[in-house]
Amino acid sequence: MPGAGKSTIGVLIAENLGLKFVDTDKSIELECGKPIGELLDQSDYLTVRAVEEAVLLKEQAQKKVVSTGGSAVYSAAGMAHLTANAVTVFLDVDINELTHRIKDFNTRGIVKKPGQSLTELFAERRELYLRYADIRIDCSGQNIEECLQQVITATRPYVSP
Repeated sequence: MPGAGKSTIGVLIAENLGLKFVDTDKSIELECGKPIGELLDQSDYLTVRAVEEAVLLKEQAQKKVVSTGGSAVYSAAGMAHLTANAVTVFLDVDINELTHRIKDFNTRGIVKKPGQSLTELFAERRELYLRYADIRIDCSGQNIEECLQQVITATRPYVSP
């Protein structure tokens, strides 16, 4: 979900484990030559999801920390590719906390159906996140450092030196 801390924690995990960090939102922007918000303004959410799927399918996730856009879970092919090549971690944050974190929901460039609320988006996506996650980390009520330590502890068995 937007506001869960994927990019922030992803960078810190990569630094801690000595791995490369990739943010697929940035990859989408490079692919399209424009920010995701602008892409959403000029097309629709399904177009952005198609670009996101293409980016996911090109990504070689081994020896990297990959922070996907929150809508990556809508691509069965993209998620199958990631789960076959990486350990997937779901940073689970409850809806009340996300509501406090995301002040710019309607202007942030979030890939969603027109008129879809944060609560509706959360309900729709959470089920998919749980389906694809190898590891679920409950980050509700925790600061970045606490969540980071949980992720490092949970993923350490999967990271070879």
